[in-house]
Amino acid sequence: MFLNREAISLKEAQRLLAELSVWPKTELKSARSAHGFVLAENVFAPFPIPAFRRSGYDGFGILACDNKNFPREFQVMETLGAGATLDKTLQPGECVRIMTGAKVPDDVAAVVMLEETENLSASRVRILNGSAKSNISEIGEEIKAKENVLSVGTRLNAGAISVLCAFGINEVTVYKKPRVAVVATGSELSRAATPETGTVYNSNGPLLAGLISENGGIVTGEYELTDDLDATRALFRRLTKENDLVVTTGGVSVGDFDFVARVAKEQTFLFNKLAMRPGSPTTAFVMNETPVVALSGNPSACFTGFWFFVEPLIQRFQGRETAAEEGKAILAHAYTKKNEFDRYLHGVLDACGTVTLDGHGQSSELASLYQANCFYQIPYGTSVSAGGSVKIWRLP
Repeated sequence: MFLNREAISLKEAQRLLAELSVWPKTELKSARSAHGFVLAENVFAPFPIPAFRRSGYDGFGILACDNKNFPREFQVMETLGAGATLDKTLQPGECVRIMTGAKVPDDVAAVVMLEETENLSASRVRILNGSAKSNISEIGEEIKAKENVLSVGTRLNAGAISVLCAFGINEVTVYKKPRVAVVATGSELSRAATPETGTVYNSNGPLLAGLISENGGIVTGEYELTDDLDATRALFRRLTKENDLVVTTGGVSVGDFDFVARVAKEQTFLFNKLAMRPGSPTTAFVMNETPVVALSGNPSACFTGFWFFVEPLIQRFQGRETAAEEGKAILAHAYTKKNEFDRYLHGVLDACGTVTLDGHGQSSELASLYQANCFYQIPYGTSVSAGGSVKIWRLP
């Protein structure tokens, strides 16, 4: 069966996907289980940090009037560890032994570091030198009360969870992670592949599952489809009812057994050919109100398609935009091959802003994908000399 295909640009395909009704959903999560989720509300500080005057060092707290004429002796009135408080007021010539992180009494003006003192007895100390700095963290010095400490759209990493726990915040509202099914198609896929049989192991499925998980999606299942039209229809009917998004690899070209491409035409069709390399036969459609993005079976094309089409959808479910950042870089080597379509090559971007081709630029490449940290564009019909400027998309 021959399918009519009209090539559209990368931007046009992205626009069609961006116009789909993708509505982020929220849920309440405990702070300790929210790691990796995206905040759906601003978090404001319920109190300042520090919430009390906090000692920055182990040492001795003294009054302002005593911070002069050193060396001199002091009467030690109390020892304050973290969590302790002092109820009495100090008099001139008196001090308190105080530990790092402990609450500093209101009348103490400075904490003299332990290294600048000599113990004379359990209750007497000689302070050798005063302190030019107070060595005290004042109330709200780091975070003021009611300050916006975590904003909507923040992906909660370990540091963000620590902030929540520091304020005793036990629950937060986050965006639900989208449920995504992964389907690898082709009768050539085998769990017992050998070169002699013409079969291969399924590597694109795990590739997509890993990328989905790394970018905030929940992989509900990895499926393998043989080249069977009825089985393809049946699996898609089920998965589109159970998931927020379905991502497939393979079965989208113009061959006799490319059944995913046929199913796409039976549904709310978006596109099935792109003016780009690799990934020209990338296909997208909607079934049971669920987007389906069908990527090429070539590993490099599958990887490229994920970042340009799938990752932005996953982020939209979480109230965010794509994490790939557009920019410019210098090409380390010449690219002289002419193309009828724009070519998007995965590369390695260094700290100096120079990008190097990752692998050989073939859509079937697999071994070099783990090194890629960007894509760069070679516009159709052009070549770029070594040292020339190229548009890039920096991967997170």
